[in-house]
Amino acid sequence: MIPSMEGIDVLVSEVGPRDGLQNTKQFMPTVFKQRWISAAAAAGLREIEVCSFVPPSVIPQMVDAPEVVRHALGIPGLHVAVLAPNFKGVQRAIASGAHKITVPISVSRRHSLANVRRTTEEAIEDVRRACAFRDSFPEGQRPKVEAGLSTVFGCTIEGRVSEEQVVRDAVACAEAGCDEVGLADTTGMANPTQVRRMFRKVRAAIGEKLGGAHLHNTRGFGLANVVAALEEDVRTFDSSLAGLGGCPFAPGATGNIVTEDLVFMLEEMGLRTGIDLDRLIAIRDVLAEGIPGEPLYGHVPMLDASARTPMVSA
Repeated sequence: MIPSMEGIDVLVSEVGPRDGLQNTKQFMPTVFKQRWISAAAAAGLREIEVCSFVPPSVIPQMVDAPEVVRHALGIPGLHVAVLAPNFKGVQRAIASGAHKITVPISVSRRHSLANVRRTTEEAIEDVRRACAFRDSFPEGQRPKVEAGLSTVFGCTIEGRVSEEQVVRDAVACAEAGCDEVGLADTTGMANPTQVRRMFRKVRAAIGEKLGGAHLHNTRGFGLANVVAALEEDVRTFDSSLAGLGGCPFAPGATGNIVTEDLVFMLEEMGLRTGIDLDRLIAIRDVLAEGIPGEPLYGHVPMLDASARTPMVSA
C-alpha cells in the first residue's frame, strides 16, 4: 500500500505523533494519540507517522507504539508510517503491520553516535539488513522502507556537513535496497539555496528513489525551504501539527514546520493537498487536552476564519 496522490498535487505527511511527541516533556495518553490520528485522517491527511519503535527507556513517549499502530491500521485508506532506529526496531515495526518504515541515517557521524549509537556506516548496514528482511516476506506483505538521511544541511554537534558525503550516503542507501531516500533538515539549519542544490544533486545520483523533505523551522526558514524543494519537483513534505517536535539528540533543534501553516501556504499557491484546514486546526484542541501546557505553534491557526479562506486567483 502506498498513499494515493489521486486528486492532490502535494502529499503532506503528518509526523507529529512520532517526531512531535518524542521531544515533549510529558506523555500523551494513548487515547489522545488515537483521537489525534483519527481526526487527522478525517481531515484528509493520507499518511501519518504514528510512532517510533525505540526502547521506552530512550524515549518513554513511544511505550505504546504497537497499540497506536493497531488503531491507525483500522482507519480505511490511511498509510501508516513508523520510524525504526535499528534492525531490532525494524523487526518490531514489520510485525506491527506498518505500511512504511523510516530508518534514520545521520550523515553527521557524531550525531549518529548520539542518536542511534551507531556510526553512519553501521546504520546503513541496518538498512541493508532491513531490506533483506523485508524481502523475505510475500510481496503483498512487504512494507516500504525509507532511508531518512538526517543532518543533511548541518549538525549542531559536528557543524558543517559535506554535500558530497550526503550524496555518497544516499547512493549507499539506494544500493542497500531501500525504496526511497528522504532528506531531512534535522537541525533546521538549511536555507533555500542549499535545499535546491542538495535535492538536485541527490536526484542526479539516485533518480526516482529520491523521496520527500523533512524540514524543521529552527531559524524560521521552514516554509521558504518548502518552496525551494517544490522548485526541484519534491512533492512529499513531513510536518507536525502545531509545530511540535525536535530531536532530543540535536541540541538547539526546534520543531517541525507547522502542518496548518504548510497546508495553508500550499493551497494559497494553488496546489491541492486534499486537507480540510478548519478540521485540521480543530485538532489542536486534542493536543491542548492531551499534553496540557505544551507550547503550540503556528501563524495560520491564530487568524480569523475569514482570513484563512484561500484566495487563489484563476
